[in-house]
Amino acid sequence: MEIGVFHVGLASSKTSVCFAVNAPNNMIQITLPDGSVREYAAGTSAADVAKSISEGLARKVLAAEVNGEIWDTSRPILNNASLRLLTWDDKNAKATFWHSSAHLMAEALETLYPGVKFGIGPAIESGFYYDIDLDGRTIGEEDLKKIEDKMKELARTNSAYVREDMPKDKAIAYFTEKGDQYKLELLEGLEDGSITFYTQGNFTDLCRGPHIPATGTIKAVKLTNIAGAYWRGNEKNKMLTRIYGITFPAQKELDEYLALLEEAKKRDHRKLGKELELFTFSEKVGSGLPLWLPKGAMLRERLQQFLQKAQLEIGYLPVMTPHIGSKQLYVTSGHWEKYGNDSFRPITTPQEGEEFMLKPMNCPHHCEIYKSSPRSYKDLPIRYAEFGTVYRYEQRGELHGLTRVRGFTQDDAHLFCMPEQVMDEFKKVIDLVLYVFESLGFTEYTAQISLRDQDDRSKYIGSEENWAIAEQAIIDAAAQKGLKTVTEYGEAAFYGPKLDFMVRDALGRKWQLGTIQVDYNLPERFELEYVDVDNTRKRPVMIHRAPFGSMERFIAVLLEHCGGNLPLWLAPLQVMILPISDKYSEYAHEVAAKLKAADVRAELDERSEKIGRKIRDTELMKTPYMLIVGEKEAADGTVSVRKHGEGDQGAMLIDTFSEEIRNIVGEQIKGKRKE
Repeated sequence: MEIGVFHVGLASSKTSVCFAVNAPNNMIQITLPDGSVREYAAGTSAADVAKSISEGLARKVLAAEVNGEIWDTSRPILNNASLRLLTWDDKNAKATFWHSSAHLMAEALETLYPGVKFGIGPAIESGFYYDIDLDGRTIGEEDLKKIEDKMKELARTNSAYVREDMPKDKAIAYFTEKGDQYKLELLEGLEDGSITFYTQGNFTDLCRGPHIPATGTIKAVKLTNIAGAYWRGNEKNKMLTRIYGITFPAQKELDEYLALLEEAKKRDHRKLGKELELFTFSEKVGSGLPLWLPKGAMLRERLQQFLQKAQLEIGYLPVMTPHIGSKQLYVTSGHWEKYGNDSFRPITTPQEGEEFMLKPMNCPHHCEIYKSSPRSYKDLPIRYAEFGTVYRYEQRGELHGLTRVRGFTQDDAHLFCMPEQVMDEFKKVIDLVLYVFESLGFTEYTAQISLRDQDDRSKYIGSEENWAIAEQAIIDAAAQKGLKTVTEYGEAAFYGPKLDFMVRDALGRKWQLGTIQVDYNLPERFELEYVDVDNTRKRPVMIHRAPFGSMERFIAVLLEHCGGNLPLWLAPLQVMILPISDKYSEYAHEVAAKLKAADVRAELDERSEKIGRKIRDTELMKTPYMLIVGEKEAADGTVSVRKHGEGDQGAMLIDTFSEEIRNIVGEQIKGKRKE
């Protein structure tokens, strides 16, 4: 076999790497996504395959999926393989592009700030970040433009990203000489033989890759934010500087993204929550613990009533559980072992050895409710539902409005059923989730089948057999319901696989909201039983589900999705009545009374302000309707109707207007639930 040699530069040394090339009797077969098979010499790269198809394709390929793994396009393929060539439209290609951009930013930082130390620099949902230690120096917003310009300058050199396998002792020696304690700490957890470095231009980093072919593909750069982040997320470690950024292969795409970002700022649920008087936070109460104002509480109440009504119609039973539980409860469930570090510390009592915890999950409590009475196969399925508040100790730096809090309410339910009932119950839950989404205007969603990590089973409890059954049940149910799905390994809960609903909002952003989980393990741990038809004792299967996910997160996403313009049925205030002057207050009160009697949520603005000011203020509050009353309206028994965002709708009789509101609300919440 012929052997080819190329050289990789690392600091001042050169390392030779050998691979097989062009051996005439050593051919491999490459299977493409369309099922076609092509034959190439062993050592052929994805870039070579792309060029053999077309030069245009080769210029667009950013990374490759080889036998399910993401690779550099230059990496030699030595054996038969399935191959997907990844371009910008693929999420893995974007992640590769953005991770490569993090390395480019690191090179720019090292050029501008010699001696800077680097933590981690991953790709994220939109863009990338790098955690850095400037050793006492600071970077402010005003410095970002300078770093951006340096990144663009370095990108134009079109330096290749070059991968090199590195023995652990040499890797340690390299970062010891460089004085980078963060990389040395990362190396401690890596095994010899698994360590790779990447070099582009004058920058070398510890990295498993993959990367795009060269820096020249990065055409547009924007650094978006600076924040603090504890090294490895531990408050006991040093606070590093985290720089966020995003890049694109064309300036037009960056311009479109920045326009979207501006729109997102207008829709920020924290901003809308304040403007619409929905919720607030108080440091005296505690970080990450939202306080719901009257209008926000009304909004929550409407959502809760909506789901409770739908649940009662299909056989759910309401239950209530306390906000705390014995630590032993969560030891039994496994939550203490798996999530103990993310929970609030146990609460001790004057009684020696007695410990309680703020409830991190509702499911153990529901298991105990099930266990409170003997169960027969005739009782199943049993569906317990609770809007239960739970508590998790999120790091302060990770808290974000309502989307990341320390106390939140789950629209939780747990279904206990026989194994042969699992499929039917799971599909009914899917119907309920879709009913919720469609009623609230979420029309774009993907069902993510979240399974175990294929390699590391240590994160999970339960038998292989039960996991296999549960995973297959989810896969089959999603297929039978015709859902658009993606499969993600390593995203399962520790006790069972999940079907997570990934919703796209009006700005195209993806959010994880509803979830359904199949669980054979908690019934085992809590020794739950039912007596079957043959008089034997058997374990029920447990289904966990939450269509909203959490009330807090769902409301945040809903506010940003609709820009604060809530559907009429859900708006805390549906109608504001605006008398032109004090002379018409009596008639305005009559209108308000009639609307409230018709179950229309209405308020009266009796401020001594001009009508123009009242209209502007009501528009800013995004109230769906305004009813203006003056001399003519009082004489005719009518109201002058204005609709938010649309203006004057003409005069109506009060009863006619009330009927129209009821009809609109009925249509909005009728939904499209499948029988």
